[in-house]
Amino acid sequence: MRDEKEPRVGEPIKILVIDDEPLMRITIHDALASEGYTVESAETGQRGIDLLHEHLWDILLTDLKLPDRDGIQILKEVKALDLSTQVILITAYGSIDSAVTAMKEGASDYLTKPFSMDELFLIIKRLLRMKQLEEENVRLRKKIEERFGLEGLVGKSSQMEKIYQLIETVSQTDTTVLIYGESGTGKEMVANAIHLQSPRKNGSFIKVNCSALPETLLETELFGHERGAFTGAFRQRKGRFEMAHGGTLFLDEVGEVSSAVQVKLLRVLQERQFERVGGNETISVDVRLICATQKDLKEEIRKGSFREDLYYRLNVVPVLLPPLRERREDVLLLAEHFIGKFSQKMGKDIAGLSAEAKTLLLRYSFPGNIRELENMLERAIALIKGKLIEAQDLPEEVCGQATPIRDLCEKIQGSKPLATAVNLFEKEYIQNVLEKTKGKKGQAAEMLGISRKTLWEKIKELEIEI
Repeated sequence: MRDEKEPRVGEPIKILVIDDEPLMRITIHDALASEGYTVESAETGQRGIDLLHEHLWDILLTDLKLPDRDGIQILKEVKALDLSTQVILITAYGSIDSAVTAMKEGASDYLTKPFSMDELFLIIKRLLRMKQLEEENVRLRKKIEERFGLEGLVGKSSQMEKIYQLIETVSQTDTTVLIYGESGTGKEMVANAIHLQSPRKNGSFIKVNCSALPETLLETELFGHERGAFTGAFRQRKGRFEMAHGGTLFLDEVGEVSSAVQVKLLRVLQERQFERVGGNETISVDVRLICATQKDLKEEIRKGSFREDLYYRLNVVPVLLPPLRERREDVLLLAEHFIGKFSQKMGKDIAGLSAEAKTLLLRYSFPGNIRELENMLERAIALIKGKLIEAQDLPEEVCGQATPIRDLCEKIQGSKPLATAVNLFEKEYIQNVLEKTKGKKGQAAEMLGISRKTLWEKIKELEIEI
């Protein structure tokens, strides 16, 4: 059974008619075909069921009374196969009871013989319009999930596969999550993905950067304040915990929180209650907490700057995001993602990266992680006039790094015949790319801009060890 079918965009509407009366069956078939629908008909319930199993149908019209089957039975069968198929039951024995039964079992509408073709056409057009709206909602929901779900969490490395699985599992709970990772590794994206795949996805996703605010401001930002609580507090203000009620609160750089605020955080986690700054009213909240840090909190505990009891409350499910230098197989996937994103945003037609630019990116250490890659590609796309990002379009720190190819050029120094130097350079270059792709010849050929056949010939000709 398919609960949610992909819209068959551009395909004709397919209608199946099941009726044992030849004149009625042929009349309906011809009338629908003349309106441009793709129509098939069956004279028995069994033949109709066979056709239901063979094809996807937008609409089914079936007589309620058939020699070999009951229309309600056929209705149940089609709904077990495909919930998106709209069913219209036709009968000469119309009654309130049969109509109610049909609707309860999932029928979309009900017609009593005799009826006019105009009446049938109106029902079909109404059902198709409803179906179109449902399919548009499916497409929109998918776009929203892509945009706000795992967008930016690009990668096929084993580390990322484990993170995807962990996100999928933990998102279905209300467990507190602590995300570890260097700056620029995508901690906020992971938090957002967990929220939007959770039962709280229709609630608010509120985020606070704890390192961006001093202690006094962070406390009032999180818990709110009453009027007159301090100089300048002219009115009552709700904090982020209240704003996140029924949803998720994301605290970035939680390792920067002061001892006083840590105490209040611990209480909220234990009791789900707090008071606003300057207030006495106890406020209860239902909030899922996700935190992130680039600090070693165990080391902070040892130094006495972070509470051990709060650490254990936060570190229920730890998620460790690896730096980009430890998942190099994802660099080109991320680059392709960002090139597509910024090309569309800037209205440019960028084909991708040159082979040399790919090699340089694969060798770079990315101290700024994914954020650094994103920024350098945005800059390159903004400035280049061509359709391919070349090595010279990348930042100096990427282009200026020493490489085996650069070292080879230094060694040759005009001391070899041109043909020999070219072969040496070509061998070193191909070998370097094969190392980066871990021997994956398809990926290496794509980076080199040649076919797999040509790559095989080069490997044999240049005696490259793989």
